[in-house]
Order: sequence, then C-alpha cells, then structure tokens
Amino acid sequence: MVETAVRSGFGAPSAPAQRNRKARWKDGRLVLGVLLVAVTALAGAKLLSSADDTTTIWAAKHDLKVGVPLTDDDLTAVRVRFTSTNDSERYLAADADVKGLVVGRAIDQGEFLPKDAAVAKSDQDRTELPLSVATGRLPSDTAVGDIVDVWVVPKEEGQPARPLWSSVRVLQIDSVKGVAGSTARRQVLIGLTAADLPRIPAALTALGAGEPTLVRKAG
Repeated sequence: MVETAVRSGFGAPSAPAQRNRKARWKDGRLVLGVLLVAVTALAGAKLLSSADDTTTIWAAKHDLKVGVPLTDDDLTAVRVRFTSTNDSERYLAADADVKGLVVGRAIDQGEFLPKDAAVAKSDQDRTELPLSVATGRLPSDTAVGDIVDVWVVPKEEGQPARPLWSSVRVLQIDSVKGVAGSTARRQVLIGLTAADLPRIPAALTALGAGEPTLVRKAG
C-alpha cells in the first residue's frame, strides 16, 4: 500500500516579514547629509552678506585746501566697512552731490571726506574761536561737526550761568590735556557766524571770570 501526500487547499505558512533595517539606516544618513548641506548653504550666504556690508564714501584724490570748490575730479569713491552707523554717517556718501560745496578745512590726500569739511560757501565765511573746556563741562564723545550751545558758569558761587552762543558748530577738538580728573581740559574750536561776532567782547569778559560749558544739540 502506497501512501500519498494529501494536498491541502492552504499553502504553507509564509516566513515573517523582515524589516529592512539597513535601508532605514541609510535614510538617516541621507537626512543628516541634507541638514549639513542646508546649514553650510546658510552659513555661506551669511558670510557673503557680511562680506559686502560696506559703505561707499568720498576720499580725497590729492591735498585739498580750505575754500577750494569741490568737484568730482578732486574725489574718489572708496568702499569702507564701519563698525557703527554713527561712524559712517560722519562721512560724505559717494552718491552725494558736491556741486556748490567748498572745502571747510584742509583735507590730506587719501583722507575720507567728513561731512563737516564739505560746506556751502556761506558756511565757509565764519570766524573761528578756540575754547579751553574742562572735561566735565562737555559731552565725553563730542566730535567735529556737532552743534552745541555755549554757556559760561561763573567761578563765583551763587552767580547764574549765562548763554553765550546758540547752535554753533564744533570745527576741531583735541584730545584730553592735563592730569586726570576735573583739571583735565580739551581744546575746542567753534565756528561763529557774522551774527555771533558782536557778542565776542562780552563773551570773552564772561569767560575770563567763568568756565565755558558746551551743551550739545539733540539729533
């Protein structure tokens, strides 16, 4: 008697599905690679952006004397990276029109052109007055081009301060001279217009008996 295998209507049980762990690991590496590329691209874009963070201003092609009319032939455009907006705003932008402006103070060859050194002809006709100012009687960051009011504080106690001039421009300011403290002084050169001149005699008398004080205009 021969035994024969009986076929069932059901197939043999299939083997359990195996997850492709290797493929999943590869997917992780792919995501990491995409992230690295994205970060590198962002860093590169930021670097390129900062590399072009410059301002174009005028500089003198040659020495410029006071009172000489400014022309494009006297100037050359240069690109400069400033550490602050306040610094960049002190200089004349290369897209500024210099027509009708004259040299307000001597400029050396290659020097950046400050805004206060490019003045209208009417502003160039001024009288310069030097003041010796104690360091505590003017803002510590007073700079050329600032507009200030000049007061005098009498040395005699009980006497009120008096205004001498209003809205005059600082033309030059030297570094601190003297020992540290209240005795240190700064030499400040201010520009007076024709309307300011009649007050000079009385102002000099008041300055001889008091201390000049500079009050800077806002803006």
